[in-house]
Amino acid sequence: MMALETTVAHDENNLKPCKADLRTGDDCRKSENSNSVCNGVRSESDDPDHKTDSGVLEDDRQTKLNVCPVVNGRNVVNGNFSGSESLSNYAKEQSEEPSEKSKSKVAEDDLKDRDILFVHDAGFTIKIVPPGVEPFEIQVNCMELVQEIHQLLLDREDTCHRTCFSLQLDGTTLDNFAELKNVEGLKERSVIKVVEELYTVREARIHVRHVRDLLKSLDPNDAYNGVECSSLSFLNTVTQEKKKFRTDSVDCTPPDFIMPNTTERFLIPLQPQSKEQKGPQCLKVLTTNGWNPPPGIRKMHGDLLYLSIVTLEDKRLNVTASTKGFFINQSTDDEFNPKPAIPNHLCHSLVDLLSQISPGFKRNFALLQKKRTQRHPFERVATPYQVYSWIAPPAEHSIDAIRSEDAFSSKLGYEEHIPGQTRDWNEELQTTRELPRKTLPERLLRERAIFKVHSDFVSAATRGAMAVIDGNVMAINPGEEAKMQMFIWNNIFFSLGFDVRNHYKELGGDAAAFAAPRNDLQGVRVYSAVDLEGLYTLGTVVIDYRGFRVTAQSIIPGILEREQEQSVVYGSIDFGKTIVTHPKYLELLGKAGVQLKILPHKAVNDKSEEIELCSSVECKGIIGNDGRHYILDLLRTFPPDVNFLKLDESETISEKTKVLGFPIEHKHKLCCLRQELVDAFIEARYMMFIKFAAAQLQSLGIAKQVKDVNGSVEMENSPSEETKETTAALCNGHHSSDSNTDFTKVPVVKAECESNVLETDKAKKMVESITDVEDSTKEIVRKAAFTVGSLKEFEFDIRFNPDVYSPDVLHANPDGERLKKERQLVKDAAEFLVIVQIPSFLRDCLDHSASPLDGATLSEAMHNRGINIRYLGKIAEMLSKVPQLEYVYSIAVAELITRCAKHLFTTYLQGVEMMSLSAAISHFLNCLLSSCSVPHYSNGSDELNIKIAKKNKNKRRIRSGVLSSQDNEWTNTAPKSLWTNISAELKTYYGWTIESETIDTAIAKYSLQKISLLRSFCMKVGVQILLREYCFDNRHKQTFFEEDIINIFPIVKHINPRATDAYHFYTTGQTKIQQGYLKDGYELISEALNLLNNVYGAMHPEIAQCLRMLARLNYIMGDHAEAMSYQQKAVLMSERVNGIDHPYTITEYTHLALYCFANSQISTALKLLYRARYLAIVVCGENHPEIALLDSNIGLVLHAVGEYDLSLRFLEKALGLNIKYYGAKSLKVAVSYHLVARAQSCMGDFRSALQNEKETYGIYKQQLGEEHEKTKESSECLRHLTQQAVILQKKMNEIYTGKLGGSFPPLQIQPPTMGSVLDMLNIINGILFVQISQQDIETFRAEFERSQKKSDGATKDDIDEGTSKRDVEEADWASR
Repeated sequence: MMALETTVAHDENNLKPCKADLRTGDDCRKSENSNSVCNGVRSESDDPDHKTDSGVLEDDRQTKLNVCPVVNGRNVVNGNFSGSESLSNYAKEQSEEPSEKSKSKVAEDDLKDRDILFVHDAGFTIKIVPPGVEPFEIQVNCMELVQEIHQLLLDREDTCHRTCFSLQLDGTTLDNFAELKNVEGLKERSVIKVVEELYTVREARIHVRHVRDLLKSLDPNDAYNGVECSSLSFLNTVTQEKKKFRTDSVDCTPPDFIMPNTTERFLIPLQPQSKEQKGPQCLKVLTTNGWNPPPGIRKMHGDLLYLSIVTLEDKRLNVTASTKGFFINQSTDDEFNPKPAIPNHLCHSLVDLLSQISPGFKRNFALLQKKRTQRHPFERVATPYQVYSWIAPPAEHSIDAIRSEDAFSSKLGYEEHIPGQTRDWNEELQTTRELPRKTLPERLLRERAIFKVHSDFVSAATRGAMAVIDGNVMAINPGEEAKMQMFIWNNIFFSLGFDVRNHYKELGGDAAAFAAPRNDLQGVRVYSAVDLEGLYTLGTVVIDYRGFRVTAQSIIPGILEREQEQSVVYGSIDFGKTIVTHPKYLELLGKAGVQLKILPHKAVNDKSEEIELCSSVECKGIIGNDGRHYILDLLRTFPPDVNFLKLDESETISEKTKVLGFPIEHKHKLCCLRQELVDAFIEARYMMFIKFAAAQLQSLGIAKQVKDVNGSVEMENSPSEETKETTAALCNGHHSSDSNTDFTKVPVVKAECESNVLETDKAKKMVESITDVEDSTKEIVRKAAFTVGSLKEFEFDIRFNPDVYSPDVLHANPDGERLKKERQLVKDAAEFLVIVQIPSFLRDCLDHSASPLDGATLSEAMHNRGINIRYLGKIAEMLSKVPQLEYVYSIAVAELITRCAKHLFTTYLQGVEMMSLSAAISHFLNCLLSSCSVPHYSNGSDELNIKIAKKNKNKRRIRSGVLSSQDNEWTNTAPKSLWTNISAELKTYYGWTIESETIDTAIAKYSLQKISLLRSFCMKVGVQILLREYCFDNRHKQTFFEEDIINIFPIVKHINPRATDAYHFYTTGQTKIQQGYLKDGYELISEALNLLNNVYGAMHPEIAQCLRMLARLNYIMGDHAEAMSYQQKAVLMSERVNGIDHPYTITEYTHLALYCFANSQISTALKLLYRARYLAIVVCGENHPEIALLDSNIGLVLHAVGEYDLSLRFLEKALGLNIKYYGAKSLKVAVSYHLVARAQSCMGDFRSALQNEKETYGIYKQQLGEEHEKTKESSECLRHLTQQAVILQKKMNEIYTGKLGGSFPPLQIQPPTMGSVLDMLNIINGILFVQISQQDIETFRAEFERSQKKSDGATKDDIDEGTSKRDVEEADWASR
């Protein structure tokens, strides 16, 4: 069998890095967030659902603390590489058949420099003896740390309540951070005792915190509140089995709100609430009390702190935490008596004490522990970055002393495990980047440390920015105007996104100041990715909160001790008037510039001196007191976008871009092209260069010489006229079609190249194999370089000068040809974006290789093409002319409206006082989305009946928040004025005109839905609303009220550190899969998963992608149970790290449903599909091709269980959508007609079934021909349906005419088998199993090996098809 998957949900290649949790020591004890997911130590009593496979992450419990990576079940010895065995050799060794060793050469060349010595794990069993619990055995290996045994004990149900203990072997206390292999005397069957230790104040506090975390471990409030890196997951709630009267029945009735063509959208099912979700209450109150701290005399008796506890039986207890444990004292609320109560219960664990005195606690805590350990570890472990929910149910606010202490203690920003000091973020960030990186373990340790410190920095920066905006941090320049104030908190520098001292006056004022941090962050991202030794960037996070933009940066050592003018040794502090340079910076930035395609150039300073620069003039170089070379202000790292710049009259853009309405004058002059666009442009120009030169070489008759040298190029002696014309068109960089041509019909440039010009690889070989430097060949190269705009005469060199259009920069030779060439390149790149990239993006949408579900995925797809969001208006214009892309058009219009609403909301919120926030936000939402023409607002100060005195009107109040205001300008906003402002913003910012007077007419005209707009807007601005049903269309009652606004969250932007080795393993595994070597690919991707866990910890979007890929591979290779197990983890992780309603999560649900059906879990499969459909219609509505896929899946599964009527409703909806978006004659539509015909035939409606099957037959006959297998199958189906229809009609006629014996014969309706339904599910989900013979496989292999010998450097692009070792092959889908 050969498996070919034709579609995959979202790009497997686009691995995006995220974050790990590297907590150590006591930090691990503090929270439930550190649990068995990250534990490398195994217990026999662990969750039985987690299996251990060679090459698969053990229980997804790869340790956070062990820096030695586990690769395919083996540990890489730290620093002990020999080069004797490479990964390629190892991958071959794993093959079942020795003969296959020579058959996988491609894709391993990249691994030759990564020689690794693999050693077998030295695994052994030890016995643990805890106090008061039966001893138990665990399996460990020599590379693990003692600390991991600590962590295991904190996770086990029977030992989790102990925190203050040591591990002893033969009376010797073990070092927590020692590797087990270094512990003297530790061997198979050794006995380790758990010994209770004396408490300190710190240990007592940690213990109380841990008990509190255990008591609230099932409480979802942290996830709703967006704290502690908690987030939501509803997979287990959705799939939990309800009690049934019949065990053999299948619960398959879909809820009414997801039925096809239902217009009403409900929100409450978005977060299904389970009774078991919160867990049983164990205590009423657990808090520190007012008798703390203990007086001196009691300290000398060992008292550490005092607690107040109220049990379920309403007993009020005062408990003392002493050095030896916890006991009840005789104090009351009014009288201090610290002596032990009688009888005296002294327990080392607070849980043991409470279990003795409260039967309710003992019973409920046991139940709580049972439920906690039943939850999947992925539901409990902390996410790398905080994920916020835009909607939440009403929350109970209970007494919690620890939460209170965290909020108001003086340790703002202090880390508990670093005594008495704040963290030096800059030193940590830079030191981790200086770690060695030569070997794989070194790189893993380095990337892990970088990721951990970065994620901690993002968390601290976010807390600090919120504190700044809320007015809780004192400015370092309190005497200045509020807009100009700057702050330092926890060794992080905070500045606001306003134009301070008219710094950005010439560039757009506040608009430029608001955009600059985002551009700067992009610069930090690319320089960090280059990762050049000796060049340092600042830790940078951009936070939008309550309408303000805050930039958080780490602090360069010594920068606060001197003026900026004295600090800067490279670049300019005034946008080019004064410029300085430095040889070391020229060297470092020159090296980085080679990778970033930045051109070294000269600028003239105020002293008329020519200064050489290797970056934009704004980029500043500062040498810190630590001797490191820092760069900052990287806002112009990329070339300017001239499509949004107003140029001088002497400078004009091309006519093709003018026809499309460019240039558009933007709000600011900091518009830059994206890195993806720069890369795509240079790659396209390089292909032009190669092909032009190759065509010219042909025309000179040099092909024969090249053939002698290379031995593999066979070409005709002269190119055709068509080739010359096409080459010329290519080298001009334009399509030959008119600029007004419908973009959907313009052929892709690449397609033109491949069909009309020399093949890329052959052209490369021809040009690169030139050894003769005759004048003729030099002239050809010179012409090719000139044609593509190369900056060098005799070689390809395209780089960008970021300062070519900077207004204040004086160029060394402003009228010279060099500068004109540099400017033309920038214009060409901007034109390339409009003429090539945007049409390519539209074609991606047309062929459904890009199929965005919401604004976020639309933005991501645009960015992958290098298209900035400011082009969305122009894209919407083009989409409006393509009926098949109506769904993308609706998404684009919704994104435009919500983004413009966000722009206005940002300014709106800046003028709102803290007390009026919820009232102002609800009023804005009413004006934006409610049909009520005059929404009523309530002022927050009405709650206290406060009237603001006139004399205080002009008083500046910094303490209640940055720029807080006491006026009520926000109350002047009305629906009409807001919509007018949105329309104006659409025109000025995006160059797009909306043809609607109100939001309601826009909803009708552009097929939008208000619930999707609400979701999108809330997620963009960080507003959390109450989970309830909202009525938008009542013209007399407003939709939102003050109580509906629950919270406001920050929107955080930051760089994403990368796991480079894991990415390399992943892509190499993909190459293997494309070649058909599924087992090798599976092993490589499994190893990538291990490395990702080493770097990121247990939770990360990239890990979710790896899990999804492994699930699909298992499914294709026939292991359905393992596929389901992996996909379950992928769903849970996607919910946690992407969001419960993210489009990726919807896709994960769909995949899991398929695997559940393959495992005969039909009821669960239906629940998952219903959930996926519900999420999809909330996110984008019913008019989307993804809904067609979901409905086909639902219809098929319902068909399988005999629910033909329900099945038909979903299948008919899928048919309509497929016709709409794929065309009436597409093969997808043929399959849909066939599915509808099957359902109708099972219902006995043969006439309708016959009609639909005729449509199927017609499409197959037209598209595939009469002799095709599918056409013949359809013909046979038609014959059977016709026969049944004739029999039925005859009998009906007999009954109608009253003939005797006229009774219905048994209709030949065969219910579908599960196997046939699964086959059809595979087809509609893009997995086709094609029968091929063993001889065909061997023939292909022989051809493949011959081609390998011919072309030395064959890469994955050379391979169109491949085969597996036996009977299954997968091609193409992994790269989609």
